[in-house]
Amino acid sequence: MTKIISDTYEKIFEIVRQIPEGKVCTYGLIAQKIGEKFSARVVGYALNNSHHIEDIPAHRVVNRNGLLTGKHHFNPSTLMQKLLENEGIEIENDKVVDFKNYLWNPSERN
Repeated sequence: MTKIISDTYEKIFEIVRQIPEGKVCTYGLIAQKIGEKFSARVVGYALNNSHHIEDIPAHRVVNRNGLLTGKHHFNPSTLMQKLLENEGIEIENDKVVDFKNYLWNPSERN
């Protein structure tokens, strides 16, 4: 089971590494891209375990409505918003403003 989890996490991390600066992706789109029976929740679990890995921009992953649902896993909890704003993404009330404009889909060529 551990091997399956670690292989899945690595697939997730590889997709997250590809999210361009100034763009966001959703947990669900990442889960869909890995093409396995894992849900968006598994993507969240993987990202919660990635904060010690420097090259994974977990701050670029939001929920399907553009909400910063993962912000509580950053220290401080305002860090996720700050990192996104530093990339030019406007956040209001913990949500990406003009979400569709910033959305990156790993299944499409961008």
